[in-house]
Amino acid sequence: MAERVRKPEWLKINIGANERYTETKRIVENHCLHTICSSGRCPNMGECWGKGTATFMIGGDICTRSCKFCNTQTGRPLPLDPNEPAHVAESISLMKLSHAVVTSVDRDDLPDLGASHWARTITEIKRVNPATTIEVLIPDFQGRLELVDQVINARPEIISHNMETVRRISPLVRSAAHYDTSLKVIKRIADSGTVAKSGIMAGLGETPAEVEELMDDLLAAGCKILTIGQYLQPTHRHYPVAEYVTPEQFAEYKRIGLEKGFEQVESAPLVRSSYHAEKHIRR
Repeated sequence: MAERVRKPEWLKINIGANERYTETKRIVENHCLHTICSSGRCPNMGECWGKGTATFMIGGDICTRSCKFCNTQTGRPLPLDPNEPAHVAESISLMKLSHAVVTSVDRDDLPDLGASHWARTITEIKRVNPATTIEVLIPDFQGRLELVDQVINARPEIISHNMETVRRISPLVRSAAHYDTSLKVIKRIADSGTVAKSGIMAGLGETPAEVEELMDDLLAAGCKILTIGQYLQPTHRHYPVAEYVTPEQFAEYKRIGLEKGFEQVESAPLVRSSYHAEKHIRR
């Protein structure tokens, strides 16, 4: 059995809690909401919930895919909750969010893969919170661009779709998504005039040269914003960590990404897709 890589000091955090954290938790629970913060065991949950922000996860909390890096429950999802768009919109209002981030599980069991539910949720958020800007982190919809268009036509300000990792490692950790399909989705977003964003994990065994190649592929597709963070193995059943990338290397990735032409790059060990998302809308 391979020896596990020891977690370095810079990845040890103190969750903590304050009144805003408690209130955010209450709103999420009272509205029967799912968040990627808790299901994904995000290391920044204490910081974000403490500021009154959360990343909402729609479509339920059971995913039809079983990616080897993800802690979201896999199985047969329940039917969509028709009240979910209203609950999310109301929660955003209660939290007084000026910028909201929404993601979802994959719903490959549905005829439209959840696209119409996505559109209804965005529309309802905008109806209830007309001054709130929206960032969405969407699945690949199996590369069906007419479904991606449903999300685009609902007019969120930023649409993100994560590449997750470099081309070589992608088939090793993603159960159904494909590298080139993801690039096609990002290009469709960018071609529509919507701000396109993506994110990857470091520490899966990629090389700096492969990360630079991925940056070039994203820029060619029209991606404007990139996030890079350390992969953290959720359980012993998930894909192992190959290395803990140093803060210095993350800083170098940020320098290279900005030099290559990204408008914004968030690159640090604890960065996640929606981390500091409120800054990205001010681009």
